[in-house]
Amino acid sequence: MAQTKIEWTELTWNPTTGCNKVSQGCKFCYAEVMARRLKAMGSEKYKNGFKLTLHEDALKIPYSWKSPKIVFVNSMSDLFHKDIPIAFIQRVFNIMNDNPQHVFQILTKRADILLEYHKYLNWTHNIWMGVSIENEKELWRVDLLRRTNAKTKFLSCEPLLGPLANLKLNKIDWVIVGGESGRRPRPMKEEWVFEIFEKCEKANVKFFFKQWGGTNKKKTGRLLNGKIYDEMPEVEITF
Repeated sequence: MAQTKIEWTELTWNPTTGCNKVSQGCKFCYAEVMARRLKAMGSEKYKNGFKLTLHEDALKIPYSWKSPKIVFVNSMSDLFHKDIPIAFIQRVFNIMNDNPQHVFQILTKRADILLEYHKYLNWTHNIWMGVSIENEKELWRVDLLRRTNAKTKFLSCEPLLGPLANLKLNKIDWVIVGGESGRRPRPMKEEWVFEIFEKCEKANVKFFFKQWGGTNKKKTGRLLNGKIYDEMPEVEITF
């Protein structure tokens, strides 16, 4: 478990770490940079750097949380990586099923594997499933997400690298939009953001604007139309 500065969650939980690049959104992966930094600092968990690693000792962590949490699962990896055995994914799901007082947010770029596995997983109400969409080329991920049994489905359009004119929001509950940040961020145009915002308003989908990004994301901030948009699906807490 780790506190996080990610605006749309409270904690991160990483039963796996490490990944590999699959599309343009991965080019400047923050997790890869962080993993290398943690390895250099001598962190035992990141002794393998950004090589995919399963962490058995992390599986029981959710049982230790005393109050309900909103948790981003695998902020440093992708739970649906091709090299993660489905049996391990099922164990992660069993723990999430067993802790209905917490909301678990999962995000993947591997929607094909997600669709292949989804029938073998128990999608309790507290598991939110999302896919990353950076440009029109990756809209196929949304179509596959729609076909899963996840109760709450969301999109992370971050880093947004192009317009999403053909984005359809049927069966989608939540959309996060954000620009790329870092030393060499690729630009995000205002009209791309407003187009998604308008689609969300028309479809009555919750909209969360994370950041404009850039080399100084604190300076550019997260105001859109002079407002902060931090809508989220309703959190259902069960004990």
